[in-house]
Amino acid sequence: MDLILIRFIFVVFVSFTCFLIHPFGPNPRLDAAVGALLGLSIVVFEWRLLRVSLKRLIGAAIGSILGIFGAYLFALVIRNSLEESSLRSFLQIMVMLLMAYVGLIVGANKGDLLNLAALGGIFGGEKQLKKSYKILDTSVIIDGRIADIAETGFFDGVVVTPQFVLRELQLVADSGDSLKRNRGRRGLDILQRLQKVPSLQVQIVEDDFPGVREVDLKLIELAKLYEGKIITNDFNLNKIAQLQGVEVLNINELANALKPIVLPGETMRVFILKEGKEYNQGVAYLDDGTMVVVDNARKMIGKTIDISVTSVLQTTAGKMIFGKWDERSAPRSDPRNAMGAASSISESKKQIVIADQPAE
Repeated sequence: MDLILIRFIFVVFVSFTCFLIHPFGPNPRLDAAVGALLGLSIVVFEWRLLRVSLKRLIGAAIGSILGIFGAYLFALVIRNSLEESSLRSFLQIMVMLLMAYVGLIVGANKGDLLNLAALGGIFGGEKQLKKSYKILDTSVIIDGRIADIAETGFFDGVVVTPQFVLRELQLVADSGDSLKRNRGRRGLDILQRLQKVPSLQVQIVEDDFPGVREVDLKLIELAKLYEGKIITNDFNLNKIAQLQGVEVLNINELANALKPIVLPGETMRVFILKEGKEYNQGVAYLDDGTMVVVDNARKMIGKTIDISVTSVLQTTAGKMIFGKWDERSAPRSDPRNAMGAASSISESKKQIVIADQPAE
C-alpha cells in the first residue's frame, strides 16, 4: 500500500512540474497530461524492473556503460571526420542510442553468467530471496496426480497458473461433451486442492503474450519470464521446452521412475487379461498400469499364473515387461487322487441306481 501511494505521489509530482515549467508547449493542461503519462511510464518501467534478477540488472548496467563509452569514441571519430552540420549531430545521437541499447540488451542477457559470490557475499541475499516458480499446464491439472504429489510435500514454492490456462480449463468445463466437461471440472477441483496445500503458494498471473497463439509456446515464454520450471505430462511440450532451454518436470517420468524395478529371471504373479498380438501370447497389467506380455499364456486368459521375466523394455510411453509362462511349472493333479475321485463318483452312481429301483 505504501508503494502504491509513493508511486501515485511521484506521478502527480511529475505532472505538476510539467504544468509549472511548460516543457511541451504553452498549453499547461497538455503539459500536465504529458507529464502524467511520462510519470506512469516511469512507474511501469520500475514495476517491470522488480521482476528482473540482480544479475541481469548488474549486467545491463555494465553493458550500458560500456556502450556509452564506445559511442563516445565513435562520436569523436565522427566529429573529426565531418563538418559541423545537422547530419553530424544526428549521427552522433544515433550512435550513442544504438551503442547504449546494444550494451543494455547484451549485458542483461549475459548477466546470468556473473558470479556474485566472488564479490564476498555482498549480494548473498539474492539467492535466498529468489522464489522457485512452478508453472502448470492444462494437461497436468486435468491429470490430477499433481495434487497428490503436492500433498505429500515433494515440492514447494510458488505454483503459477496463468489466466490463459484457466480460460482453456473453463472452455473444457463448459464443453457439450460430458467427458470433456467432467475433465474440465476435475481440473478446477485440482486447483482448489492445490490452494489448500500449506507448503504451496498458488499464484494466478495475468501475463499473456498476444504475439504467441499456441498455449504451449505461451507457457515456455512465461517460464522464461519467471525463470521457473514447467510441470507437465505432455511429451511434445516437454521436448519443445527443453530445446529452448526451459526446465521441465514431467509427471509421467516421475511415475516411471517410481515403478518397481524388475530384472530378467525374476518370477512374478500376474493375471492374464487378454490375448496378445503375437501367436500364443497373453497380456497382463500390473497395479501401476505396466503392460506385461507373456508367451505361451494365451490359453490361460482369465487366470492368475506365475511367469518368469525375460526382458524389460523402457520406452518414452512407459515400461513394458516381457515374460514366459512355463506350462511344466503349472500345478498338476495327482493321478492317484484322480482315480480315487473317479471310483468315488462311480460308487455314488451305483448307489443312486439301486435307490431308484422299485422294491419287490
